[in-house]
Amino acid sequence: MHIGAMIFATDYSIRTDELAIAMEERGFESLLLPEHTHIPASRKSAWAGGPDLPKDYWHTHDPFVGLAYAAAVTKTLKLGTGICLLAQRDPIVTAKSVASLDMMSGGRVIFGIGGGWNVEEMEDHGVQYKNRFAQMRENVLAMKALWTQEEASFHGDFVNFDDCWAYPKPAQDPHPPIILGGETDYTLRRIVEYGDGWLPRARHGFDAAENMARLARMAEEGGRDPAEFSVSVFGAPDDKAMLDSWAEAGVTRALLTLPSEPRDDALRRLDRYAAVID
Repeated sequence: MHIGAMIFATDYSIRTDELAIAMEERGFESLLLPEHTHIPASRKSAWAGGPDLPKDYWHTHDPFVGLAYAAAVTKTLKLGTGICLLAQRDPIVTAKSVASLDMMSGGRVIFGIGGGWNVEEMEDHGVQYKNRFAQMRENVLAMKALWTQEEASFHGDFVNFDDCWAYPKPAQDPHPPIILGGETDYTLRRIVEYGDGWLPRARHGFDAAENMARLARMAEEGGRDPAEFSVSVFGAPDDKAMLDSWAEAGVTRALLTLPSEPRDDALRRLDRYAAVID
């Protein structure tokens, strides 16, 4: 099982290029960055983590800029979004960002996506909360067309464009793996329909054997081979025994959480986390 980490990269945390170098030196497999374009000050949408939303959420960098810095100073570290709020994004622009990063990094991108939770943030992007998953689905399908076809077109309820040329194409064939965040059966059905992997959270505990069986069952019901899907557990503990049990159950990747802290603090924490890497 691979060991990676995620961080809200901010203006007060370690730089992503410095972090990426340190992670690669210590044997980490992947770095994932989340996304919020902004947080409306009204704060009407409740955050699942509690009453007070951490300021990391409105200080975080654009993930593709942060990952580009990481790509430029590493050779093997995988570079992921965890998650990209795809429903809020233009699929043509995002397809080019993902493909450019994948090409320039030598095929190291993991494209983690999700529907999001902040109603006001979505509305500022012209997205209705009730439509977020339908819009995310169309964006994925449109982006796949742009990545894989010489002349791509797409016509749906939310995305429409006629035949066009869009380059670069991703380095990975046919495109970077698309992994979806969430824990519900609805998430698993979306993964089976148009995804390549699952990105569940471990914050309430993660029964690896049970959840691997859930995914396998959904895959088989949808006519896909369960072996096609990766499982990357977000918010993993730095508990070697627990991680070993996840590996035995077939989890692909455990993602530890790095707080948004300065360089020296982040490196000390990274050293501690590195102890769980085989």
